[in-house]
Amino acid sequence: MISIEGLSVAFGGNTLFDNITYVINKKDRIALVGKNGAGKSTMLKIIAGLQVPTSGCVNMPKDLTVGYLPQQMNLTDTRTVMEEAEQAFAHIFELQARIERMNVELAERTDYESDSYQELIERVSNANEQLALIGAANYQAEIEKTLIGLGFTREDFGRDTSEFSGGWRMRIELAKLLLQRPDVLLLDEPTNHLDIESIQWLESFLATRANAVVLVSHDRAFIDNVTTRTIEISLGRIYDYQVNYSRYVVLRQERLEQQMRAYENQQKQIQDTEAFIERFRYKATKSVQVQSRIKQLAKLERVEVDEVDTSRLNLKFPPAPRSGDYPIIAEGVGKSYGNHLVFADATFTIKRGEKVAFVGKNGEGKSTLVKCIMGEIPYTGTLKIGHNVKIGYFAQNQASLLDESVTVFETIDRVAVGDIRTKIRDILGAFMFGGEASDKKVKVLSGGERTRLAMIRLLLEPVNLLILDEPTNHLDMRTKDVLKQAIKDFNGTVIVVSHDREFLDGLVSKVYEFGGGRVREHLGGIYDFLESRKLESLRELEQRAAPASAEKKAVQPKEPSAVPAEGAKLSYEEQKEAARRLRKAEKAVDDLEKEIAGIEAQIADIEQKLATPEGSADTSLYEQHGALKKQLDDTMWKWSEASELLEHLQR
Repeated sequence: MISIEGLSVAFGGNTLFDNITYVINKKDRIALVGKNGAGKSTMLKIIAGLQVPTSGCVNMPKDLTVGYLPQQMNLTDTRTVMEEAEQAFAHIFELQARIERMNVELAERTDYESDSYQELIERVSNANEQLALIGAANYQAEIEKTLIGLGFTREDFGRDTSEFSGGWRMRIELAKLLLQRPDVLLLDEPTNHLDIESIQWLESFLATRANAVVLVSHDRAFIDNVTTRTIEISLGRIYDYQVNYSRYVVLRQERLEQQMRAYENQQKQIQDTEAFIERFRYKATKSVQVQSRIKQLAKLERVEVDEVDTSRLNLKFPPAPRSGDYPIIAEGVGKSYGNHLVFADATFTIKRGEKVAFVGKNGEGKSTLVKCIMGEIPYTGTLKIGHNVKIGYFAQNQASLLDESVTVFETIDRVAVGDIRTKIRDILGAFMFGGEASDKKVKVLSGGERTRLAMIRLLLEPVNLLILDEPTNHLDMRTKDVLKQAIKDFNGTVIVVSHDREFLDGLVSKVYEFGGGRVREHLGGIYDFLESRKLESLRELEQRAAPASAEKKAVQPKEPSAVPAEGAKLSYEEQKEAARRLRKAEKAVDDLEKEIAGIEAQIADIEQKLATPEGSADTSLYEQHGALKKQLDDTMWKWSEASELLEHLQR
């Protein structure tokens, strides 16, 4: 579908890509991976046609559509959320306007027998067929599904986009991109502005409804759930693995080990051969053997070992000065903006040494509560900061607030004080800004490099309460692992605001959930919390599905819960009921899969007929095709929901 051939990119003498060639096939789910600055975002820009390579080319069919979501974009604020999302269907509106103009012309003209009038009728007919084929009647429902899946409410649809933060406006752009259904989706860090629920919705969408996908993401759980192919960019070359990220990590290590063993064996062979040649070079009786060995050595195809990037972030937070036993005590804390309640009656205690997560949908108050703790905004209730608490704060936008006109060294030199100024070069080297990299201007740094630079500020003075607001955005996998280990080893207290499940897993022992104007405490790790939320959602679903009729309630016994509370034992009757529900859910998934296969077969049959001259002239086929496409989309949604319910019941 897309062929990348001999691609090379060089910046000021540095080679980013060196003669790279690969193919993107239909329905591929590709993860582009590599360390920050390896060229992942550049690769997406080149495929999208926004950047020209030094040499090589990108070949694709003329009618192929490509959708590109960059990390940052310039957004307009002149429409409502719904109006902005509708821009994805601008081609439908243009077609409808053209049909309307032609209908007006038909009504006004009287030369019914002329060739031009008959030609106009044919153009109207073709345009209507095209409108039916692209499913024009269904676009409003598609917009609503997508916006709600990305976290918007129906009340948001009529609000101006200017009322939303940059993260929410990026969601609108993502919604427009998904609604356009391009042949190839290029996504650069799509999860940076999404909460956990929206990420899970996007996973499902990309896995079941998207065409080809090429994405850059540092959310390991996300790319594992979405992608089936991994392309590693390392030191100007690529390595293509037909597996997801977790399997790629294993195969990559195996490849490097095999390569090293082959290299060592060959080196030993070469040394032995050279020793033989040197030993018997001047002996006439061995001249034939010596010449044979010399020719053998000349013909030998040398095994090359891939240059391994050994630069590594060395991150260790300074020892935390001892604070009081309870760094944060909140009692009835609330925050409102006018009539808009963000949260109320937040009551909790964070003990010294605890590592906790703030999670929930965007806009529910996570960063707002952090600002309350920092004393940046007023609030109601009581918020006590413990004795000798020294806070280190990493905000979401710190990387974007850096002065782009200065160098990496000057950025740190401006804020460093005392003896630490003599160690700036050492600190920068530990953060992979050693040598010439420390003299780079901030404006040429990648998103991950800027985040690392902003992170250095946290190390300039000892703290005992770390508050990290989305610290992993733009960080590559290895750097995230190092940061995670550094936080684990930190002997102070930590609050992490994050949507990155893999990063939080094994790091936090308590989760505070923000939503519906409340802050709720959940003991356990992030996956314990997600499991409990699924169970609660399932119970809510069952409650809504319960018979509404009072008469039925009086006759029917209370239905046992499909998922009992933890530790509870099922009675024999409850076990039978649970088994019955599981069989019912399995049958529903199986039936829907058969229905999907049947619809796809019908669509394929109609498309085969449309490829013939007789079929292309049959207007009813276009209508059938459009109706089947809509039916397939609806059935896919039902299958996704049924599969999720089955998964819950199996657990």
